[in-house]
Amino acid sequence: MLEEMLRQVIHTGLKSSSYKLGLFVSRHPVFFLTLPTVITIIFGFSFLSRYKTDRDLEALLAPSHSLAKIERSLAGSLFPLEQSKKRLYSDLHTPGRYGRVIFLSQPGGNVLLQAERILLIHRAVLDMKVNHRGYNYSFSHVCLLRTEDKRCVLDEIISVLEEITPTGLSNKTSAPKLQLTYPSTRLKDGRQSFIGHQLGGVAEVPNSKDQRVKSARAIQITYYLQNYGSPTQDHISEQWETEFSTLMHQLQKERADIQLYSLTSFSLLRDFQKTIDLSRSKIVVSLMLVLMAATLSSSMKDCLRSKPFLGLLGVLTICISIVTAAGIFFVTNGKYNSTLLGIPFFAMGHGTKGVFELLSGWRRTRESLPFKDRVADAYSDVMVSYTVTSSLYIITFGMGASPFTNIEAVRIFCQNMCITIVLNYFYVFSFYGSCLVFAGQLEQNRYHSIFCCKIPSEEYLDRKPIWFQTIMSDGHPHSSHHEPDPYENHFIQHFLREHYNEWITNTYVKPFVVIIYLIYASFSFMGCLQMSGGSNIINLLANESPSVSYAHIQQKYFSNYSPVIGFYIYEPLEYWNSTVQEDLKTISSGFNTESWIEQYYRYLKAANVSASNKTEFINVLQNSFLRRAEFQHFKNDIIISRSGDESNIIASRMFLVARTSENTQREVVELLEKLRPLSLIQSIKFIVFNPTFVFMDHYGMAVTMPVLISGFSVLLVLILTFFLVIHPLGNFWLIITVTSIELGVLGLMTLWNVEMDCVSIMCLIYALNFAIDHCSPLLYTFVLATEHTRTLCIQDSLKEHGTAIIQNVVSFLVGLVPLLFVPSNLTSTLFKCLLLTGSCTLLHCFVILPVFLTFFPPSKKRHKKKKRAKRKEREEIECIEIQENADHVTAV
Repeated sequence: MLEEMLRQVIHTGLKSSSYKLGLFVSRHPVFFLTLPTVITIIFGFSFLSRYKTDRDLEALLAPSHSLAKIERSLAGSLFPLEQSKKRLYSDLHTPGRYGRVIFLSQPGGNVLLQAERILLIHRAVLDMKVNHRGYNYSFSHVCLLRTEDKRCVLDEIISVLEEITPTGLSNKTSAPKLQLTYPSTRLKDGRQSFIGHQLGGVAEVPNSKDQRVKSARAIQITYYLQNYGSPTQDHISEQWETEFSTLMHQLQKERADIQLYSLTSFSLLRDFQKTIDLSRSKIVVSLMLVLMAATLSSSMKDCLRSKPFLGLLGVLTICISIVTAAGIFFVTNGKYNSTLLGIPFFAMGHGTKGVFELLSGWRRTRESLPFKDRVADAYSDVMVSYTVTSSLYIITFGMGASPFTNIEAVRIFCQNMCITIVLNYFYVFSFYGSCLVFAGQLEQNRYHSIFCCKIPSEEYLDRKPIWFQTIMSDGHPHSSHHEPDPYENHFIQHFLREHYNEWITNTYVKPFVVIIYLIYASFSFMGCLQMSGGSNIINLLANESPSVSYAHIQQKYFSNYSPVIGFYIYEPLEYWNSTVQEDLKTISSGFNTESWIEQYYRYLKAANVSASNKTEFINVLQNSFLRRAEFQHFKNDIIISRSGDESNIIASRMFLVARTSENTQREVVELLEKLRPLSLIQSIKFIVFNPTFVFMDHYGMAVTMPVLISGFSVLLVLILTFFLVIHPLGNFWLIITVTSIELGVLGLMTLWNVEMDCVSIMCLIYALNFAIDHCSPLLYTFVLATEHTRTLCIQDSLKEHGTAIIQNVVSFLVGLVPLLFVPSNLTSTLFKCLLLTGSCTLLHCFVILPVFLTFFPPSKKRHKKKKRAKRKEREEIECIEIQENADHVTAV
């Protein structure tokens, strides 16, 4: 009893506060119309003047706190990563500046036969010059790695091509005479070189024991540039990359016999931000469609009660709130990125819900009241629910913006959403509320809802043509202006009341609805079991961009081997000990290795030299092995310190390459998860690193954490407010419904080939709130309804809130259509997730809940006696009124 009284007090207090707010707005409409407009103008100019885009892709999309970044720091302190880029080959995520090109032969061709042409292109790249402050710079000025004689270090495949060309090919259709092996080959200087990442689409000679190459489809060459030092040097390297891209584009047009695919360090960032430019016109079209849908859905045949301009102004209200939020973001030194593209759609979905609910609330008020009281009643009816749902938006996205979120792009997005939701709420009750006041005043004074002129009398209309009567009629020529509920003639409300409500609650329809839900739940569960991480950055790039084309070709022809994994031993080790040697062999088994240790052991065995103790091992290593030409490059892989006359190997490294399939990324993640635990249980202390690990390391956990935290926070809030809301069963049903919708969106988007990346995670957080936004008014109206059957209660709920839900969801889904025509993977993910969010919510509100709520609590039997008593009392009152005023029977 006490709990029920507390609930009533809280509920009454909130409604009373909303009523006073509505009354205050209705008494000062000019102020509440002017203030938001001034704020928008101020921050709108800052939006235009301070617009910047983010240029650090790793900071945005890689997990902020990961073991891979610690390993990178440790590896960089031992062996400078700037000098290791060529050795630490990684597909797309190579750090620093570089230019990369793939040469692809025609189908059935052999790219090795094009060696001369490839070398010509290679020389054109080396001779290419960029001008900076009057000086010309070629590759020799900006290359990263140099030999002892100051020549730029190039990929080994260049040496292979140079060895092929002088030999000549007597038969142009046959393979080259050079005995080229794969994936490792021996160069003319005696060095063994791994070319698995430089030669692709390889066909081997049948029955060849040494894996000789018969033909190849693709060759990949990388040009590494300096990216450290002064800003001038970085600017020159950037210019070189731009010129490199231009040159490759020109050569592709000139040479039809060989295809060129180029990539530079800024290509990924450029193609990531390219979505912004591609989607601008589509967002304008989307806005036009939403404006049209809102205007049409707010219209009626009744020219007095039709509110097309309120639908239009409602959408514009949300638009100016979004512009204001963007201005605040840029004033606080924010930088725009493509993931923020979803904010207008997210904000529109929530903001227009408040707009349409206020409009429905206005329709439910009594026309006999003054327009200011009607606005206050609408606020009292709607703003409590809208305040609660807006608070839940702020809580969920606020948790997403917390330090628990490990991906910067998600954190920035959630911060912006919190600001946008706050401004949405303020603009809806102030700016849109003022528009509602002015519209109400026009309606009370019987002004036309479109032309804003006085509606003529019936006698005047009878003398005019039919078209004039249709335009100027208020739709109720045979009734008083104070008809009890003239708004029931709104086409959506009429459809729900007269057709849909009876059909969906029909006994014969319910079994089919149950079957539909079982099918929905089955597919959702099946999809949830197939979730996969989306750490591949290609999923966020524009479709037809050079980066995507390059990545697809690279995946097709160079996916036989994983990126090069640096294996760093960071503590002194007894390399001469046979047990240590066996441990190293065990760890590196199954990998293709480029290791000084392995080569050194072979050298000792071939030379029949004993190195069974520390002194002998290091002496032979320094004085013999590392002085030979074919092994000199291993000097960079060993750190030897001298303490007096004694030398110690304090750290060393080797490189591992695993055999992989086309799903290279997932297999690399599995390799990382297998190698790291070995460093904890083995006596050898080591770390493994590749630049791609920074993007992959615990990405699945990092990307799912925000939605888990947000979901938990919503659940906690709903559970804690069980005893504060007017009816606890409302919270119970809301938890079940939101869970069903969230799992449905998650499972179906997985079946639709959407991976768990930062964009889909933000959509899942939004799906939580979107479901609460639309289901909570329906559920709470149902549990509080006083009809004597559940069927009548759900019909009343649909009648009261169904119009606003349909208006908002349809406007929301219509606004998504232009995203289909943006050629970008990011917008494709956004479209799929938001389409599923709107569709699943609509399915639950109008199909699943109306049926399932008729099966389960709360029971409505206790209301039967109350209803009978009220009906009897109403009949007595009607009889009295009939006796007093027999002419007014139709109005009772």
